[in-house]
Amino acid sequence: MSGAGTAVRGLNRPLAILVAGAFFMENLDGTIIQTAVPAIGHDFGLRAVDVNAAITAYLLSVAVSVPLGGWLADRLGVRAVFGGAIALFTVASLACGLSSDIVTLCALRVLQGIGGALMVPVGRLAVLRVTHTRDLLAAVAYLTWPGLLAPVVAPALGGLLTDTVGWRWIFLVNVPIGVGLLLAGLRLVPRSTVRDRRGFDIVGFALLGTGLVTLLLALEAVGGAAPDWRWVAVLAVVSVGTLGGAVTWMRRVAHPLLSFRALTIPTFRASNLGGGVYRLVVSALPFLYTLLFQVGFGWSAALAGVLVVAVFVGNIGIKPFTSGIIRRLGFRPTIIGCSIAGAALAAVFMFTDETTPIPVLVVALVVAGAFRSIGFTAYNSMQFGDVPSELTSGANTLAATTQQIAIGFGIAVAALAVRAMLTLAGTVHPGSPSLGYRWAFGVVAVLLVVPVIETALLPRHAGAEVAAR
Repeated sequence: MSGAGTAVRGLNRPLAILVAGAFFMENLDGTIIQTAVPAIGHDFGLRAVDVNAAITAYLLSVAVSVPLGGWLADRLGVRAVFGGAIALFTVASLACGLSSDIVTLCALRVLQGIGGALMVPVGRLAVLRVTHTRDLLAAVAYLTWPGLLAPVVAPALGGLLTDTVGWRWIFLVNVPIGVGLLLAGLRLVPRSTVRDRRGFDIVGFALLGTGLVTLLLALEAVGGAAPDWRWVAVLAVVSVGTLGGAVTWMRRVAHPLLSFRALTIPTFRASNLGGGVYRLVVSALPFLYTLLFQVGFGWSAALAGVLVVAVFVGNIGIKPFTSGIIRRLGFRPTIIGCSIAGAALAAVFMFTDETTPIPVLVVALVVAGAFRSIGFTAYNSMQFGDVPSELTSGANTLAATTQQIAIGFGIAVAALAVRAMLTLAGTVHPGSPSLGYRWAFGVVAVLLVVPVIETALLPRHAGAEVAAR
């Protein structure tokens, strides 16, 4: 194992499946609460909208805490940090299920987020360290499917648990899963023998955390019913200043919170800059589907949930062929094709309405899910293919941070697009309630121009060793 005194081997499937299970639990928890918000608000004597603080607290704590995982893994060892993160997440889940007020729930969600932020990237690092380059594509396939499955399963599962046994079980269900993962981790995760005793970059951590928190608060303030633009401006200035200061600081300090050295590698840079925009859009689309079907078309939550499952059908249906497609075409054509197809399929929903035949919508969602799966796998596989072993830990931390930020801000960007387009549509055509929701798909689709351009600038055979071409 790299950094542990053991030779690099082939694909460790049990370890990859274990980390995939942890990834699924963390992703599920990040979205399952949405369908339980009204029930939580009712029990706590709050409006449903006030419970959104519990969602925001989780997303913020994950985004801010991800860089901590790489430092702890290098200092304490992957096995100890991965196991400790699962234990923290599980205990926090139990406490969330027993919470009696919104303040307590938000505080415990922060602890959950810290556990999730450490659990997933550190687990992925454990897999990367024992996987040979030729087996990287197969390893990433195991680590990708939970991110595709969880956001689709979560709304239906959350609604089912809330309606049958109560909202507290959306958290309590994590307890047996977490215990099982912890026991398996003690057997499957290799011990590390090398420790890095460098200090923790507190300044970088504080600047990054402040920048991300104020950025998310600024986006939420813009999306409010009556934005206070002076407050938005203050938050934006603070966010830009602190994030710029964080980058400047971390580029100069000897042991930074985030190392940007891997960004000099073209495939890694494209996977995390243009790839970040791709992940943002892909994360935003299920949110837009749900709004369009339920609010725009006036359909039931059950029907909307069933339709969104079609995305998962496309994800899983294409999975056996994903690696073969990438190996045949290469990363560059695959990512460009998925981005263009994703934009076109998003734009399709601009021209739908409540009279559109459901089979047509299902086909569009299944195809969109298939391209989504291929794009995710291509980006996740390509990004580490050219990264040397001495940069793996820092690159993994940076990648996990950028990916979590993209996913966390995907819904916020989608919400902004919806609010802006609803205002515009209300002015242009006030008699069409779904028009603003449909136009929002066009706004999101335009963002996919970024990954298309950046990937087109890559060398023709970028990532060829990983794709075994």
